[in-house]
Amino acid sequence: MAFGCAEPAPHALTIATTTSVQNSGLLDRLLPALDRATGLTVRVHAAGSGRALRMLASGDVNAIISHSPDAERRLLAKHPEWSYRKWGYNWFVVVGPAADPARVRDADTVSQAFQRLADSDAAFVSRGDQSGTHEREEQFWAMAGRRPSVERLLVSGRGMAQALRHASEVRGYTLTDLPTFWQLRSSIDLDVLFEGDPALLNTYAVIHRPDSPDAVTFATWWFSEAGRGAFESFLIDGRRAFETWPEGCGATRPSDLPC
Repeated sequence: MAFGCAEPAPHALTIATTTSVQNSGLLDRLLPALDRATGLTVRVHAAGSGRALRMLASGDVNAIISHSPDAERRLLAKHPEWSYRKWGYNWFVVVGPAADPARVRDADTVSQAFQRLADSDAAFVSRGDQSGTHEREEQFWAMAGRRPSVERLLVSGRGMAQALRHASEVRGYTLTDLPTFWQLRSSIDLDVLFEGDPALLNTYAVIHRPDSPDAVTFATWWFSEAGRGAFESFLIDGRRAFETWPEGCGATRPSDLPC
């Protein structure tokens, strides 16, 4: 689809997006540019990826931004007509108090980090909301082979920003995407304590109904040179928040990884 200089007819689209994308500030940068280029006004409903996928299935929205590969795979199996494409990635990290009573800093793998969290007396704040972050947390507890007691596993049930504030208040730990942590760093008392394990890769996809013209316009612009350039240039404190999905890598399946 070409985007010329003629003023397009106004349209509106409601999308659902993972809270990590919303909390990062990315959409505040991209959506005005999309509106200027296409005339499409996008209204955003921030939700965990699980809920966003259910909203797409029910027809409450026609496009979503998700980062929950397992949930995406299950829903795509039921809705093969949906259009799916990965657009970027960043990383999860484990954050917690600088004193690090669980000794997460000393872990060699994310599985070992979660074992230390399970075996310590420290609190862990879980999203508990079927989001992409919560999905990954559950995978890590399974890898660890154990989890904290119910008294220490505190369920936030809200978005990433609220979970980070909750962890800071109780001097506990949580799993977070880096951009949301960077945005809140000055207002919370948490440090990055574990990072770098390949299992912490966090991939993002746009999923939309192809029978919605406005959703197609949204996705077409998102993956255009202008859209890619906009999120490639989005920085937080001088650091790129999202890495662009590499050209030539598979991007149409939830299991695809950057090559």
